Amino acid sequence: MKVNVWNTILQLSKEKGVETDVIVNAIKESLKVASSQYFNNNEKINIHFLPGKGELRVFTVKKVCEKPQNLATEIPLEDAKEIDAKAKIGSSIEIDLPSDTLGRIAAQSAKKVIFQKVRIAEQEKIYDLFAPRLGEIVTGVLRRFETNNNMILEVNKTDVFFPFREMLKNEKFTRGDRVKAVITQVRRDNKGPQVSVSRIDPKFLTKLLELEIPEIANGVIEIKDIVHQPGERAKVAVLTKEKDIDPIGACIGVKGNRIMAISKELQGEKIDIIEWSENSLIYAKNALSPARVTKVFILDKEEKIMQAILPKDQLSLAIGKKGINVRLASRLIGWKIEIKEE
Repeated sequence: MKVNVWNTILQLSKEKGVETDVIVNAIKESLKVASSQYFNNNEKINIHFLPGKGELRVFTVKKVCEKPQNLATEIPLEDAKEIDAKAKIGSSIEIDLPSDTLGRIAAQSAKKVIFQKVRIAEQEKIYDLFAPRLGEIVTGVLRRFETNNNMILEVNKTDVFFPFREMLKNEKFTRGDRVKAVITQVRRDNKGPQVSVSRIDPKFLTKLLELEIPEIANGVIEIKDIVHQPGERAKVAVLTKEKDIDPIGACIGVKGNRIMAISKELQGEKIDIIEWSENSLIYAKNALSPARVTKVFILDKEEKIMQAILPKDQLSLAIGKKGINVRLASRLIGWKIEIKEE
């Protein structure tokens, strides 16, 4: 039977970004499923499909017998002669699906399976595209709002989920806005792959630092630890093995241009760049930046509690607004830090 579906296959392949082989195999599978309603004795169904040439044939092969025992593989001589007058006992005969039935199946029954297969292929393509990019920053266009103010971004013609809880404090977006965020999750579920992004995940800050500071991107400066209160304050501990490089100065940039660009992206979040140290006391002293600390000593080694001594005029800086500075410093070094006036 001549069926001209090649142009349709090419168009579907182009629109959905799916290989033509995937669509052809889907058509073959759908024909097998649909033709089983005609070949209803569990026959083995053969598909001969050359879409480029417009050739389509669905048939089964049976052995001609006088008294068939298995209707799936055998056919009586009388029935075989109706198909082929030259049929004889012991010979094999090919039984074609009638052309009118085949045409109807090709036009209707195959459609559902074809689009199902195309959808699965699309989902796999999305997963394969985004899974290796986990932890990368992407820029998407805000297309719509969903329940609970969650958002859908369009990234590379793909819907990406941006939860409201992953927004920075006081951020507001409208449809059509370009939104920069980090990919935090790529997973499969019954509805297909779901890609989720965030603007408060620490990976977002890490990637912004890599994008803005070449020395971090090329590994000359290493980020050892990072903590932050999204939209308020962050502490980034850095280290370099290069003696002629000031890791803090390189991260801050000339007149603070590098760190200010990152802070602006994070809605004015203050970012403290400090030098990492394997010495816990020195590290704690650095972590309380921008406060000037006179001395730090250990109060309880088992409970991991330190005490920092500061001049009176440095107390508020060390504690920070609502205690955020000392709290982040404690999280950064893994010790509880108590503040005491000198």
